[in-house]
Amino acid sequence: MLYHLYDWHKSLLSPVRVTAETLQHIYSHPYVPFAYTQMGRAVAAGAELVERATRRYRKPDFGLDAISIDGREVAVDAEVVDRRTFCDLVHFRRDTPREDPRVLIVAPLSGHFASLLRDTVAAMLPDHDVYITDWIDAASVPLSRGHFDLDDYVDYLVEFIRRLGPELHVIAVCQPSVPVVAAVSLMAACRDPATPRSMTLMGGPIDTRVNPTKVNLLARHRSLRWFERAVITTVPPTYPAFLRRVYPGFIQLTGFMTMNLDRHVGSHMDQFRHLVRGDGESAGAHRRFYDEYLSVMDLPAEFFLQTVKIAFQDHALPLGTWISRDRPVEPRAIDATALMTVEGEFDDISAPGQTRAAHYICTNVPPQRRRHLLQPHVGHFGIFSGRRWRTEILPQLRSFIRDRS
Repeated sequence: MLYHLYDWHKSLLSPVRVTAETLQHIYSHPYVPFAYTQMGRAVAAGAELVERATRRYRKPDFGLDAISIDGREVAVDAEVVDRRTFCDLVHFRRDTPREDPRVLIVAPLSGHFASLLRDTVAAMLPDHDVYITDWIDAASVPLSRGHFDLDDYVDYLVEFIRRLGPELHVIAVCQPSVPVVAAVSLMAACRDPATPRSMTLMGGPIDTRVNPTKVNLLARHRSLRWFERAVITTVPPTYPAFLRRVYPGFIQLTGFMTMNLDRHVGSHMDQFRHLVRGDGESAGAHRRFYDEYLSVMDLPAEFFLQTVKIAFQDHALPLGTWISRDRPVEPRAIDATALMTVEGEFDDISAPGQTRAAHYICTNVPPQRRRHLLQPHVGHFGIFSGRRWRTEILPQLRSFIRDRS
């Protein structure tokens, strides 16, 4: 019912959005004299904010058509090399003959699309052969295509890793740190020849008992039944996945925004002032960020609930009690795969210590194959995007991968 009300509300706001869009075009048109006045710019700015607040945001493109390598522009083609019901494996093929380390970036399945890692991919492309998991919005997968849970997620990762070969380096950003450790553990336990050369975990909830955040405490203190009643709903009939049970992306987005509500409100007030002043550069940066941030996807209910139970309530990975499809997940089986963990000093989603816990459960990784980085002055998103990611974190990650290639 919650999803139906949300969809109905969005539909009711369509006339408001169209009106706001019309006003924005009129009062910013170069042939309208009023557009050059303070009042005209204020009307156009307010109309733009209303239009963007009532818009349905669609899946963004990666937009990585070319990169610079050694001062030369090289074309990039994002091609799907493996299609699954709930995930596409995307290869960013560079138009240049280079033998760089092959890297699989495992994007989070936690509400945002994989394009949220655009900056991650763009920064790695000049020196790496990059693949990424592009998860599919559950609202677009018909119910007849079956279900998807955390065990399926682990299976997908094992199959992708095998496809990409034994020289692979895996990078998990946030939520997939848990299933990535599980996948590599299962492969190491059976001495799979495709077991990755290295595994990097960035801001992931390996052990949420360490330095728990508000998100962790909520998951710990509410029962699984409560989550099922409070946030799981069925997809409305206007979507291909009609009647599929999902954890809607708009609920996840609401949770993220309320954690830093003052900052988001202030950002939109600043945007209004940028538009009135005609500061196109600042206004453009705001649009690019929120076009991505407000584009969300639905998660299959069974995946969400199993993740809450395994990672946040039972702490099955650090306690060694996780059984995936009758297979014990044993991180101590990992001995040939190098391990790097990255944390942000101000991360309020996966707090410092939670990712580093991987070093305490992967007990058979030799000391010379381990590395930990606690990055000062960054929050959760700063671990994989922004200036400090490019200038301070990436050089250490690049070195770690090169040393194991």
